[in-house]
Amino acid sequence: MPRRLNYRFLLAALLILSSAAIEIDLERGPSFLRPDLRLYAYVGNAGDGTVSVIDLIRMGKIATIPVGPAPSGLRANPKLNQIWGVSTEGGYAFVINTSTSQVSTLIPVGMSPFAVDFSPDGSRAYAAASGSSTLVVIDCRTGRVVAHARTGRHPWLARVTPDGKQVLVPNRDDSTLEVFDAGSLALLATVNVASHPEQVAILPDSSVAFVSATGTNEISAVDLRRGVLIANLRLSGTPSALLLKPDGGELYISVPGSHGLEIIDTWRSEISESMILGSAPTDGTMTGDASLVYVSDASANSVTPIAMATRQLLPPILTGRHPGPCALDPSGDLLLVANEDSADVAVIRVRTQSLITMIPVGANPTSLAIKLF
Repeated sequence: MPRRLNYRFLLAALLILSSAAIEIDLERGPSFLRPDLRLYAYVGNAGDGTVSVIDLIRMGKIATIPVGPAPSGLRANPKLNQIWGVSTEGGYAFVINTSTSQVSTLIPVGMSPFAVDFSPDGSRAYAAASGSSTLVVIDCRTGRVVAHARTGRHPWLARVTPDGKQVLVPNRDDSTLEVFDAGSLALLATVNVASHPEQVAILPDSSVAFVSATGTNEISAVDLRRGVLIANLRLSGTPSALLLKPDGGELYISVPGSHGLEIIDTWRSEISESMILGSAPTDGTMTGDASLVYVSDASANSVTPIAMATRQLLPPILTGRHPGPCALDPSGDLLLVANEDSADVAVIRVRTQSLITMIPVGANPTSLAIKLF
């Protein structure tokens, strides 16, 4: 006698399969996007002179853009549909049109630039040329240099204060921090800081800057309103990444040599705590509410999440080989980690702290930017 189909069982099975398919789709893609929006990641590949474009909805590479030798310092313009970067060996800034995934402009800025920064309204870009000891200002709409100034010796980068009024330039060979007027590039102050300054973090009210010094393993705190040094704070090793909380209350500094993270109380300009993280904590990022900090470990081939309220280390998440730059998408759903030795990008779901996929890119990816448009 033939068996009768159990339609209730079939219906339940179909519902379970449909729910699973929807869950998998949600797990792979961001949850906040409208159909007319695009979410792309741009990866600067220093080894082959290209920028890889990753569609974070499809979870795959969609373009490879030649930009010239040693691209670095990728940044998304905060207002325009542009990705900026510099060719350190070529001595120019390049601009990628995000709508076409093509280079729209090449702008000579001087020898050995490493990074760009923007005015808060996205109308101007600033770049320091380390080999030329110059600072240039570029109109972001026209791509033309509209102002330039001399700096100290071997300027590392240019950073714009959050209020858009000043530009800070650490000069590595002079061990100084120069403060320029953002509009006129008039020099406002020159402050002696710890030896070989490189990275700069600025409080949200533009009152104090923290400058990392690789020569003496220190952080210099500088009062920007008075143009004076507040203090040099001794670290346990050479500083790498500077991660400032959105409210400015704490500054987190990765120190690969001592395997840890130093925490600075920015209101008191003093080191308040230290944490041991792993083998070689290098780069990092944090969620918008600063509840989680992610630090890549170049030796352990992983990224470590830290619950900052309790100072608790969560289980590390495996990535590719020699992970470096990290970035979160605008919603905080996805964490991207560029892996320099394995030439790929790890995509991690923040909600589950799990690896979604690995996406191949170009050789030696060293910078990363994300753009929603």
